[in-house]
Amino acid sequence: MKILILEDNMSLSNVMKHTLTKEGFIVDCFFDGEEALEALENGYACFILDINVPNLDGISILEAIRMNHKDVPTIIISSNHDLEKIQQSYETGCDDYLKKPFYIFELVQKVKKYCSPEGKYLVFDEEYKYDFQNNILYQNQTEIELTKKEILFLELFVKNLHHLATYNEIEEYVWEGEETTLVNIRAMIKRLRKKLPENGIVIVKGLGYSLNKNVKIV
Repeated sequence: MKILILEDNMSLSNVMKHTLTKEGFIVDCFFDGEEALEALENGYACFILDINVPNLDGISILEAIRMNHKDVPTIIISSNHDLEKIQQSYETGCDDYLKKPFYIFELVQKVKKYCSPEGKYLVFDEEYKYDFQNNILYQNQTEIELTKKEILFLELFVKNLHHLATYNEIEEYVWEGEETTLVNIRAMIKRLRKKLPENGIVIVKGLGYSLNKNVKIV
């Protein structure tokens, strides 16, 4: 799962990135609010925002997130203990507020609570399962190599198993905000479908893709 961290304290940012990376997350760090704003469309599953950062504060970033990413978990971290700021953060739509200084263990637990799905596997059938905590696809006990884009595509269904992944959503998350074409998306899906059981990925003509209704998370 991809996480965006906005924190202008480089030492703290590095500690958070190192710790969350060890937990299996993909982490991008930003020190400037305007740079973080430009990166929002790069397909993140979780946001961690400091309030007091250069050029654009964390609450303004949170407002932008809630305009287009209403359900993406967002944690505010701040040395500002003012009740008004805390209340403003919750009213704007944060999921939790962590006051500095904090133990890094506290942050990890909150990230796991809000940003980690329950279970460990996407189970396609008796032969095929995808370990989304370690990004490994298995056919029985044999590991099947996946590309980064194939991993990111499967991640789309970990938090919301049977939703329709539209072409725009795939471009935003799998291509990390870079412009692509339907030809490229279809080619990636075609390669991935060859690694999965027949009809593991269902084509919704003209709209996008979903997983077979029998796929489950365990």
